[in-house]
Amino acid sequence: MDAKVNDFLKQRLGDEGFKKLSRIDNPELHAFIAKYIEHCNPSKVFVCTDAPADLKYVREAAISNGEEAALAMEGHTIHFDNAKDQARDKEHTLILVPKGTDLGATIKTGDRDECLKEVTEIMKDIMKGREAYIRFFCLGPTNSAFSLPSVQITDSAYVAHSEDILYRQGFEEFVRQGKNAKFFKVVHSAGELDERKTSKNLDKRRVYIDLQENLVYSCNTQYGGNTIGLKKLSMRLAINRGSKEGWLTEHMLVMGVHGPANRVTYFTGAFPSLCGKTSTAMLDNETIVGDDIAYLRKKDGEVRAVNVEKGMFGIIQGINSEDDPIQWKALHTPGELIVSNVLVTPERGVHWIGKDGEVPPKGYNHSGEWHKGKKDEKGNEIPPSHPNARFTLSLENLENLDKALHDPKGVVVGGMVYGGRDSDTWVPVEESFDWTHGIITKGASLESETTAATLGKAGVRKFNLMSNLDFLSISVGQYIQNNLDFAKDLKKTPLIFSVNYFLKDKDGNFLNAKTDKKVWYKWMELRANNDVQAIDTPTGRIPKYEDLKRIFKEVLNKDYSEEDYRKQFTVRVPESLAKIDRIKEIYETKVNDTPKILFEVLEEQRKRLLDAQKKHGDYITPDKLA
Repeated sequence: MDAKVNDFLKQRLGDEGFKKLSRIDNPELHAFIAKYIEHCNPSKVFVCTDAPADLKYVREAAISNGEEAALAMEGHTIHFDNAKDQARDKEHTLILVPKGTDLGATIKTGDRDECLKEVTEIMKDIMKGREAYIRFFCLGPTNSAFSLPSVQITDSAYVAHSEDILYRQGFEEFVRQGKNAKFFKVVHSAGELDERKTSKNLDKRRVYIDLQENLVYSCNTQYGGNTIGLKKLSMRLAINRGSKEGWLTEHMLVMGVHGPANRVTYFTGAFPSLCGKTSTAMLDNETIVGDDIAYLRKKDGEVRAVNVEKGMFGIIQGINSEDDPIQWKALHTPGELIVSNVLVTPERGVHWIGKDGEVPPKGYNHSGEWHKGKKDEKGNEIPPSHPNARFTLSLENLENLDKALHDPKGVVVGGMVYGGRDSDTWVPVEESFDWTHGIITKGASLESETTAATLGKAGVRKFNLMSNLDFLSISVGQYIQNNLDFAKDLKKTPLIFSVNYFLKDKDGNFLNAKTDKKVWYKWMELRANNDVQAIDTPTGRIPKYEDLKRIFKEVLNKDYSEEDYRKQFTVRVPESLAKIDRIKEIYETKVNDTPKILFEVLEEQRKRLLDAQKKHGDYITPDKLA
């Protein structure tokens, strides 16, 4: 350890804190901690190891400093964010790049020199009078090729506590890797707090990602999406690193689908918001490895995946005992769990939008004291909980947890799924012809329709390739090329599928029941193991009716009619051609480095559709293609 750094850390960390940190032989880490403790200037510093006593200290600090409060259920706590700090701050979340670097129109960047100057000024002495917590975590399982150590300095015990639930402890991983650790860094401050202990100076809220230093800056915010630096913020760092090292960071669930003779086949899945990602990850009779972010690496000719996290930062709105029995049970079981921005009743119970039972007449929520009919300054009624209210829990609390969660080798990926909200084009489930066809026509062509509930206007298609557009730190063209190249040298290439739970008929009625997705995944599991055949269409491979009829009976005890099959799996030629036109225009006008093969594959698909249209018409039922 550098003598100057050594002396500073001894002084600021105290004997116990310095002794803990000295166990990690990494001068770069020590220099980083010294630099930002000096700059942010907390009055007190706590170094947190993996020891239960240290984790308890942080948990209790969150309550004693007022960022969390205990609820009636043992181990459950409530946290509130500022009423205007309830979502990711997309406007002030920037990837920092040197002058002259262009990542394309779809990625929000900032001039590195200017942004670093600004955030350095904002964060000068920002922790004065507060306690800082130095936290060590591991992204991915520990003692693994996937292990990615990360350190966060924060003055929010709530943020530190949330990360304890969401991530694997990483102090011992830092000790293990020592000087070899290539780690991510996060500096966060909630800034000045108001009387409710929520961030006050939201005009100075900034979230900057410095790719050059693998460092995230976050200040004047408490909301998890802006402050839990290991989540979507470090995801951007990982995408950048993986691009250089030949592995992928994807916005994907990882789940085990259970097949015949106790077989388990693992699938990853990418879904934009409100497209069924969580409900898919939580399918009953299947098992969950992860619901949000996956690292994918190649090993021995196979694709392996891990869940970057070990917990869930989920939207609580709408969770009820009938539709979400596993989550419902976890939310009503004693144990460590944080809920944020829901209604707290006088009895220290909680209520959220869509929860079973009557809405309580009064309580306390993100708006302060609340009662039925309370209105905001614009005259709009304030709901009992915020629409983006959250819960933070460990996956260990879920009864459908897959035993492979912490496997250092990861799980072998048998299939990759892309799904969007699509009323008129994609069939409920379809397999691509090959890896390249799947990456381009499923992943890179992913769109999702907005809903009236979210944006006020329904049916507007939003482009979101691989459901990862918001989190890219490399150009879109490079990202697509990385995905295409990933299949090189594989002995066993995962199959690629698309799913669509939102297909409608001409009268606007859904053609799928909510539970039908259970059948689609059982069919994909059989396809991944060559147990069933498929029908080739111009856009991909679809199930045979006989197979679906059998699976519907086995899984849902439901008689599946040929009429439903024809309606669901009709090739909609005009809509499919219109989609190709939309996607092609995006890549021609908004992406400046689109791989040439993307246009070639789209044109091949267009030709197949036009040839089929000449032969069979605009709407082609499966029997014409079998």
